[in-house]
Amino acid sequence: MTAVADTAAPASSRAFPVAARGPKPRHLTPGRIGLYTFLLVAALFFLTPLYIMVVTSLKTMDEVRISSIFAVPTAASLEAWRTAWASACTGLACNGIQTGFFNSLKILIPSVVISIAVGSVTGYALSLWRVRSANALFAVLLLGAFIPYQVFIYPLVRMFSAIGIYGSLPGIILIHTTFGLPVMTLLFRNYYGSLPAELFKAARVDGAGFWQIFAYVLLPMSTPILVVAAILQVTGIWNDFILGLVFAGRENLPMTVQLNNIVNSTQGERLYNVNMAATILTALLPLVVYFASGRWFVRGIAAGSVKG
Repeated sequence: MTAVADTAAPASSRAFPVAARGPKPRHLTPGRIGLYTFLLVAALFFLTPLYIMVVTSLKTMDEVRISSIFAVPTAASLEAWRTAWASACTGLACNGIQTGFFNSLKILIPSVVISIAVGSVTGYALSLWRVRSANALFAVLLLGAFIPYQVFIYPLVRMFSAIGIYGSLPGIILIHTTFGLPVMTLLFRNYYGSLPAELFKAARVDGAGFWQIFAYVLLPMSTPILVVAAILQVTGIWNDFILGLVFAGRENLPMTVQLNNIVNSTQGERLYNVNMAATILTALLPLVVYFASGRWFVRGIAAGSVKG
């Protein structure tokens, strides 16, 4: 019976055995108590600053001055949020950080799309096509990923000034796309290298070319790694400060630069509730993107980590 049952078992279950799970413990063991304690302390450590920011942003300045930073607001108000969005001074202009939000979107969307598109094609070519000097090219890309980008700022400023795109929207988009390519290429190269090579070879036998294989075979299986790449690029580009400050120009300053101008203003009263509201608004989009696609992020990282 055992032999028959084993023979009848599907091939997929024999190839990928399911890890056996032991019975759930009926009592709390010292190990589990220690684990829960560590998780609770870690959660409090990371959530306490967020809690302070939220409750402070909902208070008036009079209440901020007389109450504890941990105290819940007696009468919650969204006035600080409205001020941060629409009327806080970010320099000579007092239009809030809404201008920076739309500037960041204009920088973010093309930078993410172009860097992922080019990185996916480059990773596909380096992993599945025998490109001449592919290993040398990949080594150069990796070297560029680990060199601090601050080293390149001055040469890039001189070069962009010479060709007339310094301080412009195309210039800052090109900067983010270029600095994102090494990591994007590495991600997609490892992911496509983990896919079964038989799919690629079968498509070649059927007469499919470079772009046909990429569009009809690989892209439909690339959702997890596309989400990983999008999260990494959205987080990195949206949170960038120094590149936006140097290369974006006065008319295209991103949200992070305008937040710095609000928080570090030396004129007038320091409005802590407005500062907290502006900080939360600035961090809101990456948080939404991550929490909305966190499940795919874990899948993509796991899928590209093991050779299939």
